[in-house]
Amino acid sequence: MSKPMTKTQLVAALAEDMDTDKKSASAALDAIVGIITREVSNGGAVTLPGVGKIYCRERPERMVRNPATGEQFMKEADKVVKMTIAKALKDSVNS
Repeated sequence: MSKPMTKTQLVAALAEDMDTDKKSASAALDAIVGIITREVSNGGAVTLPGVGKIYCRERPERMVRNPATGEQFMKEADKVVKMTIAKALKDSVNS
């Protein structure tokens, strides 16, 4: 398994594919991340065509166990960010 692509590497690849400079590519990436963060934080969802759907899901109050001590306690309801991977991406990885 190879190392994940860093932001610097992603910006460089994006700049090359867009045929633009790294500063513009970095600004575009930051704008996309900002839009996704804002939308998901407000309870919405964002679909990235060919990649997947990013959304926020609420988890109910539940009993959990501390694995170190075995103590059980009630954990408050919270929200978690989820991502469903697009079928096209799954198929490209498995082909």
